[in-house]
Amino acid sequence: MAVRTPFIAGNWKMNLDHLQAVAFVQKLHWTLKEAGHEVGSVEVGLFPPFTDIRTVQTLLDADKIPFSLGGQDLSMKDSGAYTGEISGAFLKKLDCGYVIIGHSERRDYHAETDEVVSAKVQAALRHGLTPVICVGETAADLEEFGASAVPVGQLRVALEGVPSAADIVVAYEPVWAIGSGQAATPEQAQDVCAKLREVIVDVLGADAGERTRVLYGGSVKSGNIASYMREPDVDGALVGGASLVVDEFAAIVRYQKHVGV
Repeated sequence: MAVRTPFIAGNWKMNLDHLQAVAFVQKLHWTLKEAGHEVGSVEVGLFPPFTDIRTVQTLLDADKIPFSLGGQDLSMKDSGAYTGEISGAFLKKLDCGYVIIGHSERRDYHAETDEVVSAKVQAALRHGLTPVICVGETAADLEEFGASAVPVGQLRVALEGVPSAADIVVAYEPVWAIGSGQAATPEQAQDVCAKLREVIVDVLGADAGERTRVLYGGSVKSGNIASYMREPDVDGALVGGASLVVDEFAAIVRYQKHVGV
């Protein structure tokens, strides 16, 4: 049985300029160190705005801070006349290991279809990036189709053409829970994450299903993270607003110290 290292990923969205990013990363590192956080017990991922990535990368390298780095999106294209787009090649040159693809805000505000998400997954893999594939249902989807139908369908399309040996991460983000303060219950998260793992097994094979990390994202905070992490198919969290508050995010990373875990 594969051991899946828990992954706590902080998606900063359009917050923190490069100077604020330096102060944040330094304080987060110090806070975790002072709290006796065991490096390696949890992978900490930071997903800053594009304009912050070079600064954060330099800081992580110079101070040997053991956080992973990723982009919030990437282009389907590798290069060319695509104003405003960011190539996966650029992210890789900045030592990014990950890139978020198909976040609900990209699907909603930028009309990204399942097919666009699939193309971006392929672009990430071409450049040696691990895609964090986001799937999830809106409140209307939940009422009409149930909790798992839409995310399962989204993931099937996203995995088309993905090699069985590829390294991917899947993030279940119920859109109705994001920023609402009304998070899914641990049982709801487990049910959908288990079904997503079944899709991974069906499309990529049993080994991929065993090693692939499936995250929950949607109003995650220090007070509820431990309850999600007790579930067998939840391997971490994609954290939005709470990832912008150092003490709160540090407490989420240290979920293993919470009572009963």
